[in-house]
Amino acid sequence: MGKIIAIANQKGGVGKTTTTVNLAAALGVLEQKVLLVDADPQANATSGLGIDVEAVENGTYQVLEHAVSAKETIVKTNSPNVDIIPAHIDLVAIEIELVDRVQREFMLKNALKEIKDDYDYIVIDCAPSLGLITVNALTAADSVIIPIQCEYYALEGLGKLLNTIKSIQNIHNPDLDIEGLLLTMYDSRLRLSNQVVAEVKKHFHNMVFKTIIQRNIRLGEAPSFGESIIAYDATSKGAINYINLAHEVIKKNTKNG
Repeated sequence: MGKIIAIANQKGGVGKTTTTVNLAAALGVLEQKVLLVDADPQANATSGLGIDVEAVENGTYQVLEHAVSAKETIVKTNSPNVDIIPAHIDLVAIEIELVDRVQREFMLKNALKEIKDDYDYIVIDCAPSLGLITVNALTAADSVIIPIQCEYYALEGLGKLLNTIKSIQNIHNPDLDIEGLLLTMYDSRLRLSNQVVAEVKKHFHNMVFKTIIQRNIRLGEAPSFGESIIAYDATSKGAINYINLAHEVIKKNTKNG
């Protein structure tokens, strides 16, 4: 039975897509069968795995519309054991188009039902907003990973996101868990980075992943080559961080499963 994990934060620039792409790639390298669902109209996860966004004919937009089945939109990537439902800029329009639909928050959940058992993990890259696409992702998900950058405004907006998660638990998805808070863009030389880590751990204790994603130039370079950090530079800090995170996710879910 596959586990669906949404990666969400309404703040942009927190390492959300970086985490989606590289966690998916790391899980794949550890021999888990993974499907990445790109639910962000910017389609960065799609291009980050080497898929030509302009050439996408069927993707997340069509899946949310229920115009085609999820199975028909799946594309193989160059990352071992990783498939993707790609996105295209037209995904922007879906919020308006779904507005009058009955059960509009459940479109993604219903679409993924038929393929959930084909994968060990389905990882959803959410848009940096709390709009209808993200609500669909959180309604479909079993759990959510929240990336938090180790910077000054790290905790700003987190309360809003946690309230959104709470309301989705109350209304649409009572089984939604928080998989964990993931500290990203950590620079051990900066006092501020260390303060943010201490503060997040003080507030959230066991909800915080042990793995911290360090600032890493190679991590920033990889997407421009259409590769995960694992494919681009397997020995880099970034690759090692994401492999560790994947181990942590697998261990947690083996224990719970």
